[in-house]
Amino acid sequence: MNWKQVEGQWDQFKGRVQSEWGKLTDDDVDKSEGRREQLVGALKERYGKSEEWADRQVDDFLAKL
Repeated sequence: MNWKQVEGQWDQFKGRVQSEWGKLTDDDVDKSEGRREQLVGALKERYGKSEEWADRQVDDFLAKL
């Protein structure tokens, strides 16, 4: 699966995203609207980690799908 597929089906993936990263709020998930960079930014902010860390997290999530 690629990110374009996730973005296109964002409503179906929002719950999985929140269960994967519990510190994200509903608002964080809604604001990202499936955009990868927005999600990476929200992860970086909520977890206080680097952009590289957040990007790897999203890559790992995508690999599990």
